[in-house]
Amino acid sequence: MSRLWRKLAGLWSNRTLMGVDKAGNRYFARTEEIDGIVKEKRWVAFKGEQDPTSVPVEWICWLNGQRRRAPTPEEMMELEARREQVKMNVAILKEEEERKAKVQRTDEGKPTTIRKGADPDLRSFLRQFPNDSKGTKTPDSSQLKKPESSSEPTGSGESFRPGTWQPPT
Repeated sequence: MSRLWRKLAGLWSNRTLMGVDKAGNRYFARTEEIDGIVKEKRWVAFKGEQDPTSVPVEWICWLNGQRRRAPTPEEMMELEARREQVKMNVAILKEEEERKAKVQRTDEGKPTTIRKGADPDLRSFLRQFPNDSKGTKTPDSSQLKKPESSSEPTGSGESFRPGTWQPPT
C-alpha cells in the first residue's frame, strides 16, 4: 500500500515542467525507479478539453521518447515559420498550375480531361505509328493477342465462402 501511495504522491510533487506549447498544453517529466531501473515518465496536461490533435509533432516525438530534449520555444517558432513558408509555396504552385491549365485550355480551345481509373487506350496509341522500326506494319485489333486467363480468383466477393478456395492444380 505504501508503494502505491508513493506513486500517487509522486505524481504531484516529483514532476518537472518541461515546456508549454502554443495551445497552452503543459508538458511534464519525472524519473522513477521501477525494479531497480530508472525510467523517465513524460506526459501532457491539456489546457481545456483533452484534444490529442492539438499536440505539435515535436512534442509528440518528445513524449514518445524519440527525442531526448524537449523542444525549445525558439525551435518551435522556427518550425512554425518553416511550416508557414511551405504553405505559401504550395499556394504559389497551385496558382501556377491553374495559370498553366488556363493557358493550355485557351491554346487548345477545349479543356483537357483526365479520367481517373480509366485504362489507357493502347490501340489508338499504336495507330499513331503506322510502321515500326523494322518496316513491318503494326497489327490491327484482330491480330492482337488476348491475355491468358489468370489462375487468380475473380469476382465481387458475393459468393465468397471461407475455406473453400483451393490452389490450382
